[in-house]
Amino acid sequence: MNGKKVWRKVGVCGAVAACVLLGAAAGSNTHNLGKTVEILVNMLRTINLFYVDDVPSEKIVNAAAEGMTKILDPYTDYIPAEEMDDFATMTTGKYGGVGSLIRLAGDYVEFTAPYKGSPADRAGIRPGDRIVEIDGKSAKGLTTQQVSDRLRGDAGTSVKVTIERFPSRERQTLKIERERIAIPGVPYYGMINDTVGYISHSEFTEGSSSDLLRAYESLKAQGMRSLVLDYRGNGGGILQEATSVLSFFLPEGAEVVSTRSANNPSADHTFKTENTPIDLEIPIVVLVDSSSASAAEIVAGALQDYDRAVLVGQRTFGKGLVQSSYPLGYDAMLKITTSKYYLPSGRCIQAIDYAAHNEDGSVAQVPDSLVSEFKTRAGRKVYDGGGVMPDVKMEPEYVSTFAVVTYAQGFVDDFIADYCARHYEELEGSVVPAKYRFSDEAYGEFVEFMKDKEVAWESAASRLWKEFRKAAEKERWEERMTEQMAHIEANITNTTEDNLWLYKQELQTIIENNIVVRYCYNEGGVEHSLQSDKELERAIEILSNNTEYQRILAEQDTARK
Repeated sequence: MNGKKVWRKVGVCGAVAACVLLGAAAGSNTHNLGKTVEILVNMLRTINLFYVDDVPSEKIVNAAAEGMTKILDPYTDYIPAEEMDDFATMTTGKYGGVGSLIRLAGDYVEFTAPYKGSPADRAGIRPGDRIVEIDGKSAKGLTTQQVSDRLRGDAGTSVKVTIERFPSRERQTLKIERERIAIPGVPYYGMINDTVGYISHSEFTEGSSSDLLRAYESLKAQGMRSLVLDYRGNGGGILQEATSVLSFFLPEGAEVVSTRSANNPSADHTFKTENTPIDLEIPIVVLVDSSSASAAEIVAGALQDYDRAVLVGQRTFGKGLVQSSYPLGYDAMLKITTSKYYLPSGRCIQAIDYAAHNEDGSVAQVPDSLVSEFKTRAGRKVYDGGGVMPDVKMEPEYVSTFAVVTYAQGFVDDFIADYCARHYEELEGSVVPAKYRFSDEAYGEFVEFMKDKEVAWESAASRLWKEFRKAAEKERWEERMTEQMAHIEANITNTTEDNLWLYKQELQTIIENNIVVRYCYNEGGVEHSLQSDKELERAIEILSNNTEYQRILAEQDTARK
């Protein structure tokens, strides 16, 4: 037995012994816990002593920890020390770096979207600039993660980056001082018309409520008399930030959300607005969709429960689980679900019961029979059972899988790089978010660019057709239906070029938006996308008709499902 294995065995046994003592102190189910932990210790010891290869004990323990969380819910995570920086970025929206999105393009990584005002932006980095060296070492062949790791670092330190300028490919070496980069929780705000203000709130990261307050004050100074809050695509974040946002528009001391746990009363807590509100009168429409989750659902749901805002869009995601983080030692962390969120009306927004697993291991949505009715302050009917149902439902805009896959495979980004290089002088300084259009003629260039590209996509109709053919052959129908089947097959078997024209409008919009972001930052992309936003148009209609706005808040129940 070598010394390395003895040391590992002692370290693991000591750690698990501490777990046993902690479990015993809890005083519940200690016999079963002790027995289970003993089995785990024996497994670790046996693998350590007899497995054919030398496997680090840390790797085994990490795998065991990840296995424990997998049977619980998707939000309970084991976070080892090496992932703590990413966890901090996710929760705070801040990291030390140069401040730009990047992507892999061939053998090199290139900058795609420097954040406005970031160190990269101030250093003159432009989308398309290729990273060829970092601190004097070649960046050829590095992944985006490897490049990101090298660009990040403590605020105040510097990194030397050699780039090839887009589109000339002239080399230039820049020394960029890293800063604490704050990903904006409010990427865009502006006046939609003379009286309606708009705020896009994309994340509940640290300080995002202050960003929203600044946006509100700026719009108010510009003559805003009604407000659209956009929470579409907002996946949530810090609960305290949500409470702060609600404090702007609800009376001080109003209950906005409570947390409850069936097994841990110490996790029960009621959150109330704590500050003097900034505006209790301004009409508000909140935009939501199926990606609005957690803290975004709390803000939207509480405003609905107090009849303070009209919700427009689609049912929200239904993430009503609360996570808390606990240190495990050695810089590791456990993010664990500890309770559920309940809105002021008493409804829970959680859509899936992860505690009730089906026989096949899957989990189910809350059945219709268990959906309960609740009431807003004005007596309107609202329901639990998963997410927050909007007051005014709208069908989501359809985006084809073909368009999504074409974008995901990088073809759109590759084309834009090529297109912008060929039209550099024409585009430079002329792209205006509210006015830019990617013409039909330009789209023809995209179709030509795609001629030798293969999109890894097959339509649902084509997949079903193959199944039908197999069944027809098996049941000997094929001979009787030869002509009809040939006609159907000719109409559903599309080439990549056929699909490029079939889904032209969606792909044209995607290309257009990405070109705007390239020249006008992320906020320019948001502003551009609003020009053809049907849900925003509906919100403006509601806000321009005060009688209808007040009727919805006083009388209109939400749909049950």
